[in-house]
Amino acid sequence: MKCKESNYIRENKPLFKKLIAELLKTYEYASVLVNDSTGRSYSVNKTGANVGESSIYTSKGFVVKVYEGGCYAEYSGNEISEVLVSEIVDMIAKDLVTMGSNKEKSHYPVPSDEAISFSKSTEYKIDPLELGDEEILKRLTEIHKKGMAADERVLNCGANCQFQKYSKLFLSRNKDLEQNVMWSSAAIFVDAKRGDEVKDYYTSASNLGGLEILDTIMDGVEDAAKVAIELLDSEPIKPGTYECVCDPATTGMIVHEAFGHGVEMDMFVKDRALAKKYVGEYVASPLVTMHDGNAVDQTATYFFDDEGTLSNDTVVIDKGILKSGISDLQSAMALGTAPTGNGRRESYRRKAYTRMTNTYFEPGTDKVEDMIASIKDGFLLENPFSGMEDPKNWGIQLMVNIAREIKDGKLTGKIYSPIVMTGYVPDLLKSISMMSDVKVLEGGGMCGKGYKEWVKVSDGGPYIKAKIRLG
Repeated sequence: MKCKESNYIRENKPLFKKLIAELLKTYEYASVLVNDSTGRSYSVNKTGANVGESSIYTSKGFVVKVYEGGCYAEYSGNEISEVLVSEIVDMIAKDLVTMGSNKEKSHYPVPSDEAISFSKSTEYKIDPLELGDEEILKRLTEIHKKGMAADERVLNCGANCQFQKYSKLFLSRNKDLEQNVMWSSAAIFVDAKRGDEVKDYYTSASNLGGLEILDTIMDGVEDAAKVAIELLDSEPIKPGTYECVCDPATTGMIVHEAFGHGVEMDMFVKDRALAKKYVGEYVASPLVTMHDGNAVDQTATYFFDDEGTLSNDTVVIDKGILKSGISDLQSAMALGTAPTGNGRRESYRRKAYTRMTNTYFEPGTDKVEDMIASIKDGFLLENPFSGMEDPKNWGIQLMVNIAREIKDGKLTGKIYSPIVMTGYVPDLLKSISMMSDVKVLEGGGMCGKGYKEWVKVSDGGPYIKAKIRLG
């Protein structure tokens, strides 16, 4: 089934068209982004069940942008009517546009505004709103109970899920774009206890769709409990540089944290990203091709961004060579490049920034078993859980829950945990010597711009073999 359009947008679209028409009488460029989104989070664990509505997932309002004298002014609100159309036009003219009159201006050009009109929707199988809170909690409770029953050493098993359904309308002189999108994600968290030792493990799943994703995590409960119990026998690792095979989730964290943030081009404008100096040069192994955008369907897929730029498949690295960053409209104009469709807002109340979407490495041709067999003394890295980026210096610090020991091409069964991955990004990427023939993306998390401005993203890729400093 396809996601339905928003009643709020359908009923008020004539008023937003009138608002744009009035603004275009004065300004060379005017646009409006209208958003109507709803979403909820659910969780069940040993302490009880919860249902919550997040302000990040749920909002209803609009943001207007006008061009005047080389710069832009924006107005956001959540009420529209015939009377308010005139009031908004007057307020923009009297208050917003004049704010920068005595200040140095950036002198941006007028954005391209080609004639495009469409209304597109993603598809789903199970609508969370139709399923209802009671049924969703019932299914999560079944997952929780299955995990608790898996082994007497399971201290707690938590199951959660989130969804968002959003509709957006973008209007300008020549554009009339609508999109209706739904994504869902779910996860299992297992705590295992033996004596005073407690270890935890999680597994997650996500899709561009509805809560059919719950079937996926139900199938993974017993395996999650098994790994949590395995971790009770884990040991600290001896620091050093090792040959490693990274699972797709760990590859995704490297893609996102180690390199993705470094090619957000609003950081190029501020000279806060080292990648700016390396466009056209080798920054990775020739095996590496990196994408951002909508060549795949995952939680961050959309048809146009929050500035009316159509979504793209941006090849960031092509066979090891850094080809392009990703950009919002403003940073692209400042740098004299074409926007890549990565201008994203947390909500209509927030500014648009350059943000990643679905970010991943292309698969290669190798088999995972051959990758493991090629390692004499190293590790299989799994289950990443946090990371920090340093776009200005290309340093990395990533955390992984599991390092499975490999000796003479075979997994020994020994586990080390937790693991800190550090190093210089190009050194890590250039050391990649094998890539598996399948890729997996996950979109269970959110990405912040610094510590705020949260948007949905996904990342991933194939298994990769690389030399990595572990501690």
